[in-house]
Amino acid sequence: MEKLLRGGAHTAVLKVRAEVCLRCGEWLRSQETVRRFKEIRSKLKHQEAAEFKPMGLSFEVV
Repeated sequence: MEKLLRGGAHTAVLKVRAEVCLRCGEWLRSQETVRRFKEIRSKLKHQEAAEFKPMGLSFEVV
């Protein structure tokens, strides 16, 4: 699955493994994956994205 993460004005796309609850359809992720999400959001917010690969431009339509 692909997860879209936002931090400040920046956005990142991350491919992650997740399981789906057969009862409610909720996505279940490991604690390590959730920790990584927080780390990436923090880096985006503080503009520390040097290790991330640019994918193009994003635009906001108002």
